[in-house]
Amino acid sequence: MKISTKGRYAVRLMIDLAEHNNGEFVTLMDIAERQEISEKYLESIVSILSKNGLLISLRGKGGGYKLAKDPDYYTVGSILRLTEGSLAPVSCMEGDTNSCNRASHCQTLEMWEGLNKLINDYFNGITIADLVRKSDYSDNYII
Repeated sequence: MKISTKGRYAVRLMIDLAEHNNGEFVTLMDIAERQEISEKYLESIVSILSKNGLLISLRGKGGGYKLAKDPDYYTVGSILRLTEGSLAPVSCMEGDTNSCNRASHCQTLEMWEGLNKLINDYFNGITIADLVRKSDYSDNYII
């Protein structure tokens, strides 16, 4: 599993919105400038996040983006799964059921299931609010 720039930038975008969460909409240009990410690339990310209800968008003057819910609500895992599709370390772990024809006699399946659980538990245990409050997660997670 390798997290792409889309996933990493989506997390950074959500942190930026949480840090600038004063009830006003934040422009993509401001986020792009602060995060040193192309505004064009951020457009594709906010599209995904908006369509899935994580962001509220407003067009026109005074428009931009803001979080739809409190930063404590968003886990890194949920954001990465939206942007990456899957966090599975191997293809047979993708989806709800393992459709591998070797699953019944696979000697490594339990190992991959364990790694998949560790990855998901780890990312599901970190919220955007945790990342904003860096000291809250640094004692509990190896970053």
